[in-house]
Amino acid sequence: MNKFHLSNRDPYAYIQLIIGLFVFAAGIVFMLKATLGMAPWSVFHVGITNHFPLTLGRVSQIVGFVVILFSLFFKIYPGIGTLFNMIVIGFFIDLINPHVPSIHNHFSQITMLACGIILIGIGSGLYINANLGAGPRDGLMLGLSKKTGKSIRLIRNSMEITVLIIGFFLGGPVGVGTAVFALAIGPSVQFFLKLIPKRGT
Repeated sequence: MNKFHLSNRDPYAYIQLIIGLFVFAAGIVFMLKATLGMAPWSVFHVGITNHFPLTLGRVSQIVGFVVILFSLFFKIYPGIGTLFNMIVIGFFIDLINPHVPSIHNHFSQITMLACGIILIGIGSGLYINANLGAGPRDGLMLGLSKKTGKSIRLIRNSMEITVLIIGFFLGGPVGVGTAVFALAIGPSVQFFLKLIPKRGT
């Protein structure tokens, strides 16, 4: 299931994947600089940066690598897109982060938060529809669901709540933006998945 593969020879799929990961990383940075709260995994990542001399992008890469290792125990193997997701998003986060200022004006904060959620939706639609492998966290979700027999929704919610709580206690940015993200990200991803072409089908 989700075994590593290079069978998709469509060059546009790889271009779409890279663009998607760049846009996804930009969305994460926009949410960070809006200073209204972030998605659960980003709360966890930022929380780790508060205690270790690591950049946000580097933490994203390390956590992604650890998640892939856990997934292997459940016989969920990474696709090329999984590995790109692990490495490239972190690289792009650190590339974009210094060039986006933190915002403290309320209207601008809300605008930047909304843009961040939309960008994450677009990025998700692009890299998922590139059809080159799920992200590391998706692989772990599938593995845990298969191992425990629990629903994917329950497993995913449990994962999100767990990393959010840990991230909160590590000092990660939990706020109204976290709740808005939880409500808005599903519709955003669903909309762009329908809009963006799917490769390799």
